[in-house]
Amino acid sequence: MYKKNKISTLLFSTAISLSLMACEDADSTTNKSEAATKSKPTVEVKKSLSKANKTAADLPHYLERDVQEEVFYFVMPDRFNNGNTDNDLGSKTQPISAGGLDKTNKGMFHGGDLQGLKDKLPYLKELGISAIWLTPILRNQAMQADSSGYHGYWVLDFTEIDPHLGSNDDLKDLIDSAHNENIKIYFDIITNHTADVIKYTECHGEDGLQWLVETDKGCPFKSAAQLAAGNKYTTVIPKGQEQLKTPAWLNDTQYYHNQGDSFWQGESSKRGDFSGLDDINTNDPAVVKGMTEIFKNLITEFKPDGFRIDTVKHVNTEFWAEFSPALVEHAQKEGIKNFFMFGEVYSFTSKELSEYTTDGNMQSVLDFAFQSAMTQSLIDQKGTKVLATLFANDGDYLDHDSNANQLMNFTGNHDMGRFAYMLKQSEFNYSEEQMVKRSLLAHAMTYFMRGVPIIYYGDEQGFVGDGGDQASRQDMMPSLVTSYNDDNLLATDATTADDNFDTNHPIYQSFANFADIFYQYPALRRGEQTTVFQADDSNIFAITRTISNEQTMLVAFNVGDSTATAKISVNGNEYKQVAGSSKLVKNASSGSSEFSIEMPALSFAIYQQVK
Repeated sequence: MYKKNKISTLLFSTAISLSLMACEDADSTTNKSEAATKSKPTVEVKKSLSKANKTAADLPHYLERDVQEEVFYFVMPDRFNNGNTDNDLGSKTQPISAGGLDKTNKGMFHGGDLQGLKDKLPYLKELGISAIWLTPILRNQAMQADSSGYHGYWVLDFTEIDPHLGSNDDLKDLIDSAHNENIKIYFDIITNHTADVIKYTECHGEDGLQWLVETDKGCPFKSAAQLAAGNKYTTVIPKGQEQLKTPAWLNDTQYYHNQGDSFWQGESSKRGDFSGLDDINTNDPAVVKGMTEIFKNLITEFKPDGFRIDTVKHVNTEFWAEFSPALVEHAQKEGIKNFFMFGEVYSFTSKELSEYTTDGNMQSVLDFAFQSAMTQSLIDQKGTKVLATLFANDGDYLDHDSNANQLMNFTGNHDMGRFAYMLKQSEFNYSEEQMVKRSLLAHAMTYFMRGVPIIYYGDEQGFVGDGGDQASRQDMMPSLVTSYNDDNLLATDATTADDNFDTNHPIYQSFANFADIFYQYPALRRGEQTTVFQADDSNIFAITRTISNEQTMLVAFNVGDSTATAKISVNGNEYKQVAGSSKLVKNASSGSSEFSIEMPALSFAIYQQVK
């Protein structure tokens, strides 16, 4: 871990290279801190402009903003902040949704809730957040096997908020409070499956309560061909669980595939149960209608600003083609004219990702291809060609309601793990200094390259983790999980055993500065991106972001460990630096549009064309 004297010298230079604004914007301000009783770095991160950073309060009204104007924060409410301890044990009337609380166990509920999230809206606003994406919040089966539904992906009731998180009224209060701060709220929704209630007598016995299969791969998947030949499973719902799901039609086994457990390939990927989770038959027109009505009703009742959609590639594309436009149209009728949906398609190729934004009529997807290219460049040190190749395929996404600027950029998440963990695991054995710089540069790419930036909760506090899934779902509130608390967090002496809402944390302040820059220049949000420099023998990668006849920004990144130079050909005779500490000089030859740039190690720079 950094000692304070190391932080003072190391992160000050990092902040200068990654967050410094132009010289004429020299005055700095100090962020308000929420109660920092823990040991903090002594470094001060230079602030942008002679005023506070721009926040959601400075943006157009939330109903008027396009998704390209947003900075997202992806949060798991159970692991964020406990605002109401009375709901820690879940439902007081429905045993299936009660219990599961064990703050020492990373697979159990920890007590965070919607009230806790509401209480931290000022923290998020100051970070520069304009949209919050929540992991699923509908009522779950509290326990399955030896783990709990703290994450929200085991839904039983599509009309009620999980009582561990609060009530329907608590959600409305959170949304109203966020909207009052001009911050949007996005729900994470699931159409692929429900909680594991349906069993098969061949695997679970006549009562559905046994396990008869001698394999660790689940209940063997039966193909459609096997079903057609009469080789089917016999469904059974354990006694007392026949009416657990809401709406009531979800309790009818005819609306599920009932083909056994997925092995994540071929037909099983779209029709198999995920570790027993009941796979909904989205090929059935009645199911399409029913699921559409479920989410229309949620829009009508709660007025969210959009949906993130889980497990998109595991549902037939025809379902999305009908479902997605119907929900957008309904939301617009409800007055949410910029309602927006993006899907989780766990794929690293634009060809597969774009299938769902074109044939599937979905507005956007999480850009796993971007995450992969960035990881190859910044962690695996494979150069910048991977970035150029990625962006060369951006035309794949273009159709009547989609383009690459609407793709959702991220560095890591609750499934694959955090970017800092990937750095820690690298064969290059990065020092903490290297991890901080590379992590900041990765996040700068999410803000300033085409696409919409997403922060995974805790990254702004230097969270690292020990892997993906449960190992990447740490508590922001003081944690009692040993495997979380032994982590060496970046750029702080704190651990996850502390209250991690430090607005003076250097990474937090850097992200706030990134958002400030992002909000100031329309071309960084909506500009068409063009690669203007990439070379296999250079660590510099440069793009322009242009809004025709309005604004052109030049953005350059040095992904290497040493100072680098490049010659970049761009339109215009003069560029003004607005962020970074590089040097850009126009070459002297008459009529030349070539500029020479010199960049410090692991840095970025942003310039605005002067007309």
